[in-house]
Amino acid sequence: MRSLFATAAAAASPLLRRFGPPLQPPRSAFAAVRMFGGSVLSPGEAKLDLRNRSNQYHVQQMAEAAVNKLFANTTPLEDLTWSDVKSWVEEEPFYQVQDIRNSFDLAFAKKESENPPKKGEIEELMKGCLNTFDRTSIAFETQDDGAGSLIDALELFRKRGINLTHIESRPSVLDPTYSFFVSFQGTLQDNNVRELVNDLIRHTKNVTLMGTEEVPWFPRKVSDIDVFCHRTLDAGSELQADHPGFNDESYRERRRLICENAHRHKFGESIPTVDYVEDEVKTWSVVFDKLAPLTQKHACKEYNQVIPELYKECGFRRDNIPQLQDISEYLQRKTGFIVRPVSGLLSSRDFLNGLAFKVFFSTQYIRHHSKPLYTPEPDVCHEILGHVPLFANPEFADFSQEIGLASIGATDEQIEQLARVYWFSVEFGQCLENGERKAYGAGLLSSFGELEYSMGEEPEFRNFDPFNAGMQTYPITTYQPLYYVARSFKDAQERMRLFAQSLKRPFNVRYNSITSSLDIDRDIAVTDDGIPDKSSTVNLVLSRLSAELPLL
Repeated sequence: MRSLFATAAAAASPLLRRFGPPLQPPRSAFAAVRMFGGSVLSPGEAKLDLRNRSNQYHVQQMAEAAVNKLFANTTPLEDLTWSDVKSWVEEEPFYQVQDIRNSFDLAFAKKESENPPKKGEIEELMKGCLNTFDRTSIAFETQDDGAGSLIDALELFRKRGINLTHIESRPSVLDPTYSFFVSFQGTLQDNNVRELVNDLIRHTKNVTLMGTEEVPWFPRKVSDIDVFCHRTLDAGSELQADHPGFNDESYRERRRLICENAHRHKFGESIPTVDYVEDEVKTWSVVFDKLAPLTQKHACKEYNQVIPELYKECGFRRDNIPQLQDISEYLQRKTGFIVRPVSGLLSSRDFLNGLAFKVFFSTQYIRHHSKPLYTPEPDVCHEILGHVPLFANPEFADFSQEIGLASIGATDEQIEQLARVYWFSVEFGQCLENGERKAYGAGLLSSFGELEYSMGEEPEFRNFDPFNAGMQTYPITTYQPLYYVARSFKDAQERMRLFAQSLKRPFNVRYNSITSSLDIDRDIAVTDDGIPDKSSTVNLVLSRLSAELPLL
């Protein structure tokens, strides 16, 4: 085994690296490797299950909840037919997910003529069809270096109806053959996968089952965000002693109610409306009036081009605080981004993971009216006046999602680098416009003092370089001594993509805009301690099924 990895690593070429990060030797006990010799794999050997244990646990919970709901809404088990089960499934929200629908359609096609179903059989069907994330990775070598060797190997996958998600090829150093590293949908629990392994053993050599790599937990579908968005770190309804509203009981109670509504919010629901009171609207007006002439002068053109549309479609004006639901619907029409209310500050990992799904977390409470031009934490003024306009710009939206996708499964060190890049771009970034510096960072666009300061000559300015910004520290209680200036959003996005590709992780990720989920190309396992709240995850799944919300 050691020689196989050493050979593959030594032979990796620049051309092959374009297909993704080279496969690395396992880094943990869970990343087991199994080499099959000349013998055929028996069904008993399929008990070796390298799938993500946490994922399987939650799939089990989903399957049990679906079966219980089925029995609660249909005829008794003794009168139930597979046709009844099929009809019930087709009416459920989760059936709208393409991968899940395909799985159920194939399963039911084989069940039509079988005997009446048993409860255990239905549960197994649910488990198999609701789980769309299992991947298996295999390495093998061709028997010769003939031009058709790869075609012959791929034909084995086609014959067994197996979908490849990743493939790499590397020339062998010791003989004139090639090593292939492939990942595909399915596990050794599946009959067609076992048959594939048997085919490979017969027609290729050194067939090796690659183990799962461990990575920190991350959401795989947009509704998974509900699991962690309540886990705020600071702010929200809890105020520090130096907060302007600390001694104002009515203000604290007001924030508590707003935060509770955000806390209860679930994906698929309308964002709670906040009936802002007179003091809150006056505070908004002061901030609005102070920033409007400054942003018109110093903000990038992409920001100012959106403002008239916000006036027209979202009630964006000095005497009205826009509702997040109106803003979310507007952004979704423009770039696919949505807004998700949150009750306070999230960790860097959680916040960045949301961007991968085109989700922007926003508070709804506002700063204290005694100091309308100061806030110790992000509030609705910062979110709407600073962030919202640029999320309506496609290039900026894509740039933001690039940062989010890079955070998926990233290490703590990589998250820290990405958080710094986010800080120096989305929060405090500047860009060139006809040779003149303009602001696009929300921290600048929502702060009249720092916006003017940043346009002066006192700070240091550098060309935007995420590799450099990712290593740069920054203050959080004073104006920034350093700003990064991008040539354009498109240029920033390309640089961000290169930076993201440099972050080593054992898989590639792609956002599926149809299902609002992430497609992972290899077999991975998430660490249990990376899950924000495992009991909340199960309860959330159960409540979603009972509430008939989509499993997305």
